[in-house]
Amino acid sequence: MAIKRGALVGCGFFSRNHLQAWRDLGDRCAIVAVCDLDPAKAEGAALEFGIPAHYASVEEMLDREALDFVDIATTAPSHRAIVEACARHGVGAIVQKPMAPTWKDATALVVAMEQAGRPLMVHENFRFQAPLLRAAECLASGMIGEPTWGRFSFRTGYDIYAGQPYLAEVERFVLLDLGIHVLDVARVLMGEADSVVCRSQSIRDGIRGEDMATVMLGHRGGATSIVDVSYASPQSPDPFPQTLLHVDGRKGSIQLERDFHLIVTTPAGTTSESVAPRASHWMSQQWCLIQDSVVTTQRHWLDCLDRGTEPATSGRDNLKTFALVEASYLAAASGRRESPATV
Repeated sequence: MAIKRGALVGCGFFSRNHLQAWRDLGDRCAIVAVCDLDPAKAEGAALEFGIPAHYASVEEMLDREALDFVDIATTAPSHRAIVEACARHGVGAIVQKPMAPTWKDATALVVAMEQAGRPLMVHENFRFQAPLLRAAECLASGMIGEPTWGRFSFRTGYDIYAGQPYLAEVERFVLLDLGIHVLDVARVLMGEADSVVCRSQSIRDGIRGEDMATVMLGHRGGATSIVDVSYASPQSPDPFPQTLLHVDGRKGSIQLERDFHLIVTTPAGTTSESVAPRASHWMSQQWCLIQDSVVTTQRHWLDCLDRGTEPATSGRDNLKTFALVEASYLAAASGRRESPATV
């Protein structure tokens, strides 16, 4: 397959993980340009990673560069305009989650890419974390039977605001920033949901949005799951950034515990295994779970480009997860059970 030519937009906090991952995949792709509204950030990223071109304008970059894809690592309010620019130029895009701050913008950018006939993938990296991939594999094998109940938990006291201070100003916070990840895991492992109940809380002083939420999902197959997310749960040791889970099935259970310990109980007995992520020279001990999943996410994108297939976390697929986020906010405000929008 020909080497794919890509560009990255947004040279902020998380972009280094993207650029390191693309470098790991350098036998299949080349990042030929970076773009940021701050020209100094774009120039700095280009120099550090040996990228030949840098821009402060997305339109200028798309006009000048021959690209197979654009990797969008900016904040959510900018995503729609950038994706629509990619659609106009006939360039595929992989966009960080949440793919937009609102349902209207999310559906608009998905439609724009569909009408342009270009691929769109959401960088939903939790779906590609090594421990969660292994848990999904065990569940799909049928070894615990049909799932009946699940709990998916991400609770931490980690100072998320130190690296991303803008999060303190976001009105819709933990459900859209973190909950969207964990809700995606729940719907993939348990099946689509048709009912949502939610309670949200704002615990930390000085923030605008909710930093703790508990969601109960009613799945179409009859199963129930709990998704609980929190950035306001100080603990020691802190499991950040691990997602913990417990799924009961008709023949057994699957548990993903701290430090990547997977326990599977079936009629034949109980087994356990380590499902730790792969470590690379550029990854840190605390962040390797996320960093390794970025490589896997981006590899999947390249696989889909090469094969001409739809990504697992396509824009259309991610709308189903976004619908659960929207229903959670409605349920938290109304105090009633809500139904997610049909996609």
